[in-house]
Amino acid sequence: MKKIGILTSGGDCGGLNAVLKGAALMAEARDLELYVIPNGYAGLYNLVDSEKIVRLDKERLDQFDAMFAGSEAGHSRVKIKAIRNPDKYNRIKEGMKKFNLDGLIISGGDDSGSVMVDLSQQGVHCIHAPKTMDLDLQTYSVGGDSTINRIAQFVHDLKTTGKTHNRVLVTEVFGRYAGHTAFRSGIAAEADCILIPEIPVNWEVVYEHLAKRFTRRIRQSDVHSGTYTIVVAEGMKNADGTEIVDESAGIDAFGHKKLAGAGKYTCQEIQKRMKADPAMPIFMKETGMFVEGVYEIPEVREIHPGHLVRAGNSSAYDVNFGYEAGAAAILLLLDGKSGVTVSKVKGRKVEYIESSKAITQRHVDLDQVALYESLGICFGRTSSSYEPILREVEGVYERIY
Repeated sequence: MKKIGILTSGGDCGGLNAVLKGAALMAEARDLELYVIPNGYAGLYNLVDSEKIVRLDKERLDQFDAMFAGSEAGHSRVKIKAIRNPDKYNRIKEGMKKFNLDGLIISGGDDSGSVMVDLSQQGVHCIHAPKTMDLDLQTYSVGGDSTINRIAQFVHDLKTTGKTHNRVLVTEVFGRYAGHTAFRSGIAAEADCILIPEIPVNWEVVYEHLAKRFTRRIRQSDVHSGTYTIVVAEGMKNADGTEIVDESAGIDAFGHKKLAGAGKYTCQEIQKRMKADPAMPIFMKETGMFVEGVYEIPEVREIHPGHLVRAGNSSAYDVNFGYEAGAAAILLLLDGKSGVTVSKVKGRKVEYIESSKAITQRHVDLDQVALYESLGICFGRTSSSYEPILREVEGVYERIY
């Protein structure tokens, strides 16, 4: 191999620019040339019509920062299989041939990874550098740590306004059908309640926990000040298994429902129970807040940090992992590998797994949840007892998330 293309696809997040730099610097070290294919799979499909592509040489690498979130290569959400052109795969191969590209590095999540598997099966040499802030691949994915840190900071900072107004604050975050980001960020921010897709929500359990903790805080405060924080993953379900979804949001390029409405729904369920709770107006009067017809129950507010959790700076962990994943992808291509996902780099060991297996969705470990339930955090269900299994192990446990 002499020339390699690289593209990033799907949702943007932290660490992607480190993937680009890691791949480019390893390419330089191995006397290869690395070129950006802009705008994800849309750019790959239209490569044949491009006049030129940009080489990531050392001078070009100086123009962007590995710590910036987002991607210098740009993104799109395009499912190659869904393109109606029957000659689509030949069109992609012709584009690569036009620029003498011998292989591809593709950084994306499960949807983008499925396209990469498809391309590999069509004879395109490609390696997958795992990327998704949802952390739902079998490997660690660049972007996860950055997003968790940003959400945790937002949820923590919101407590200042929550305490000032004695509000219940509900923060809705991304994650689709795996609750890793809500779970880990909520723990870090000391959220009172964390609602994730893996645990259907019993709203009576949530309200009982909220009413007890929220009212206690305000009663015990010498200035009657307190807040209660909830972190909600967008793919949350009711106890009967029904999905909380705003049908007006439509579907994405891969045919998935655009999940929305979990935060709003949570607020409505809490407000409904507050209004029906005979103890709530008594509490409001005891703490000097009750104003008939105006302020009879505490405020419940919904917050959407939205794309802010993707933006800004990447965490140090994601920059490190990004460099390693990008560099490892070059080494795997040079060894003739295709259709595989970088798992980790440990010293001189470059580990990888078959991409069709890597993109299988991984969910939150409910035994891990039980530990935090024993510490008093509500997950929308009757707390599961935590019975530890104690064992001595050799070496260091490798998975952070």
